[in-house]
Amino acid sequence: MRNTLMASLVASALLAVNAQAVDLVQTYQQALANDPSYTSARYALSANNEAGVQGRAGLLPTVGFGGNYSRAGESWKTVTNNYSLQLTQPLFRPAYWQQYQEGKLSVAAGEVRFAQAQQDLILRVSQAYFDILTAQDVLASLQAQESAIAEQLASAKRNFDVGTATITDTNEAQASYDLVIAQEIAAKNNLEVGRNVLQQIIGKPPAPLATLRPGVQLSAPQPAAIENWVSSAEQQNFGVIGQEIALDTAQHEIKKSRAGHLPTVDLVASRTHSDVSGSPIPFYNISQMSNSIGVQWTIPLYAGGAVNSSVRQAVALEDKARSDLENARRTAALNARQAFLGVSSGLAQIKALEAAEISSQSSLDSNRLGYQVGVRINIDVLNAQQQLFSTRRDLAKARYDTLMNSLKLKSAVGTLKEEDLQQINALLAPAVY
Repeated sequence: MRNTLMASLVASALLAVNAQAVDLVQTYQQALANDPSYTSARYALSANNEAGVQGRAGLLPTVGFGGNYSRAGESWKTVTNNYSLQLTQPLFRPAYWQQYQEGKLSVAAGEVRFAQAQQDLILRVSQAYFDILTAQDVLASLQAQESAIAEQLASAKRNFDVGTATITDTNEAQASYDLVIAQEIAAKNNLEVGRNVLQQIIGKPPAPLATLRPGVQLSAPQPAAIENWVSSAEQQNFGVIGQEIALDTAQHEIKKSRAGHLPTVDLVASRTHSDVSGSPIPFYNISQMSNSIGVQWTIPLYAGGAVNSSVRQAVALEDKARSDLENARRTAALNARQAFLGVSSGLAQIKALEAAEISSQSSLDSNRLGYQVGVRINIDVLNAQQQLFSTRRDLAKARYDTLMNSLKLKSAVGTLKEEDLQQINALLAPAVY
């Protein structure tokens, strides 16, 4: 009757937690709306999109309206009033054309940075989510261990009281109990830290999180060859693409600097009104309207060495961009290799820990039985308990780490999207509403 009542209470508690649990996708959606880093990236994208408009503006006509008003002569009677409307259309402006190309590249670079920010948000949310689950598992393991050691301590005290065990068994159980209490305090602190990290991302205290289903099976990365992932990372990684755009921009900057030696040609059209009145000299008092259209050209001869200097500077920056591109490729390849090996080794580790869990449970059962019949001592049971709980904790963490490495692998090749979170979501225990 008592066991039935306890089972009902536990089931009710789990139901209450699940009723409020949020899953990984829901947590990510909260982050989309509230994470300040992602919001900053979104506004930066909007601002950066204007670079294309500004770059194109140099190729389009400009229209200006201006004039002047003045008084002169005795008693300030002579009034001069001029105003004009002028249109200028660039015909040959090599620097403006390069600026237009740079504007388009700047827009593309902004889109790449925003895509990278989206991937970073997925990774940050997932890492914070799994860190909380890991901390919860560690705390639950320690609490279960505390309960088991407390039972073992009580048993050791009873056996000592009736003379069937020594005080050593009691001291060993007491030491293990004190140690697990200290570890439990640290585990609670780690859990709170993890919740604070996720709170910073989603903007509010996180609700209970949906956990992985027991015994969930994880799949290996496809394709199975590591070099395929490395090759994709070297070409598709957003960091690589961003540096390729930076190199193109640097090359256009060289052309723009060299254009300082070239002539410029503009089409200029204007309409001017001149009015002079109040002059004592009659023929000075005129009012006329004039129109003009023509071509205006300029040939630069000498600018104090500024043009040559800017060219040398642009060439050096191109070399820097080329080196940055190579570094980005190597970094992407390294990240892809590490993530792929992390997934592969994680799957192998999970398989080994699953076998170890079964063995540890059998060892604990055997040691408990041996302790009851007197062929095992108390420390043997405590060690078997410690081994079982540690194995379960390590198994859960191995699953979380493998899932994170699978996300990092896709991030390295530039294909990480919300759909990948949905695939992980399918592995979580469904919330009950």
